[in-house]
Amino acid sequence: MLGLAGCTTGYYRKSADREAYRAIRGKTPLVRNMDTNFNIGQTNVVAFAGFPVSTNVPDFLGADGECERGANVLRLEDALDIAIHHSRTFQNSKEQLYLSALSLTLARHVFTPIFSASGQGGYSADLTDHLAETHKVSGDGRVGVDWLIRDLGKISTAFTADFSHFLSGGPSTLVSSELGATFTRPLLRNSGFKQEQEALKMAERQLLYDLRDFTQFRKDFSVQIARSFYGVLGNRDTARNSFLNFQSSRKNAERARAMVAEGRTTTAELGRLEQQELSAESAWVGAIRNYRQALDNFIFQLGLRVEANIVLDERELESLQIRHPDISLEDSIRVALAGRLDYLNAKNKLQDAERQVKLKANLLLPRLDLVSGVTFQSNPDKSGRFTLPELDRYQWNAGLDFDPGLDRKAERNNYRSALIDRDRAARTVEQQEDQIKLEVRDSWRTLDQAKRNYEISDIGVKLAERRVEEQNLLADLGRAKAQDQVDAQNALIDSRNQRTQALVTHTIARLQFWNNMGILYIKDNGQWEEMQDEKTR
Repeated sequence: MLGLAGCTTGYYRKSADREAYRAIRGKTPLVRNMDTNFNIGQTNVVAFAGFPVSTNVPDFLGADGECERGANVLRLEDALDIAIHHSRTFQNSKEQLYLSALSLTLARHVFTPIFSASGQGGYSADLTDHLAETHKVSGDGRVGVDWLIRDLGKISTAFTADFSHFLSGGPSTLVSSELGATFTRPLLRNSGFKQEQEALKMAERQLLYDLRDFTQFRKDFSVQIARSFYGVLGNRDTARNSFLNFQSSRKNAERARAMVAEGRTTTAELGRLEQQELSAESAWVGAIRNYRQALDNFIFQLGLRVEANIVLDERELESLQIRHPDISLEDSIRVALAGRLDYLNAKNKLQDAERQVKLKANLLLPRLDLVSGVTFQSNPDKSGRFTLPELDRYQWNAGLDFDPGLDRKAERNNYRSALIDRDRAARTVEQQEDQIKLEVRDSWRTLDQAKRNYEISDIGVKLAERRVEEQNLLADLGRAKAQDQVDAQNALIDSRNQRTQALVTHTIARLQFWNNMGILYIKDNGQWEEMQDEKTR
């Protein structure tokens, strides 16, 4: 007991970690794609030593381009790895799963022998009839164990010892000890014990549900990081296109000024091109601002300090392709209903609700328990020295504890509530099934639309480039109209932005499609594995 009292807080923390992680590891094989190296440990230090450093100062970012000199360059894989180790949202989700495992350790503890001990001692003085003062040292101690055994009952045992020593007034020593045990077995209404078993079963199942939820969260989280990553690169590409548009608009305006000086065009045409130059510059400034804001938000999403100096690897955007899934919509829905973790949880919770109905129904029965006990005592004639309880000095008893249950209003209401909860759980399963079908259908349409939008925008870029070339040739000949030049230049910038956006949208839609089907596999570093049954088109 002194050893236990001397345990440090560090000991208890490590003990809790061992049990919680053991519980999680025990159920990890039951959940496909669960992180096998789960741990809630976190460090606030990010080692950027191994990352490449940017040495370029992009001119399309203007004055802000200087900020990227010496910045660490992150690939998508790097960003995902940083996010799962430093994101505050991800850390909260991990800790929630850990707390669920911690709750399970307590629920399991109820069905193990639970030891307890207590003791007290004191010194007293008693003046009797004002004649003599009696001084006494006394103490007592108790050691017990309670054991709730599944499908059997509850056993409680205790060993007690009392000690008294009179220092004056006829010195003497009195010592006694006792060993007792009681056993309680429900005979009719066993819900008192069933409730403890149900609490353990629910804790076990809740950890399984939370493991599934965390696994699904990892998938959703990786998709969110990818969406933000490509979104930042898309904004960067927009800034580049806006800068090229501004340069072309400035070139057109300068050429028009020269032609006005030569009398080859009107000032009205020049004014239209100068307005386009100003509009292009304003759009360029706004695009830079949007890019910097998107990058700051992404840094915050990763869990880094907002002053972290990083840039994203542009090659990630350049390497994107249209990889369209080769699977029918009907097959996609069948796969989703078989693999979605949230759907499995909904069906399992319906089973939980059905068990609760049976449990609450049992509570409506009268209570009839078998109660028995036995006590062994020490011999009082052997006072003055410590003696153990003797087997031939015993008392035992056995009987029935009956409660007819004349007032069952609360139990009645609980039973009716359990019936309603079961019906709700059944509707939730049905609703979840339809929700999955809707999500798969929607992601299928989004994916197909993104593919078509990319094809259209790619054709649009080629057409716009030819229009710009044509207008530049006409301008060199002095035959171009300002409005046609502006329209061609705007069409080119819009088509380029739309093509980049369509490519990013299709990539994210593909990941979300796999995710909605429940087959997006996430590796320990947060990176996903592309499905093998898809083809590049």
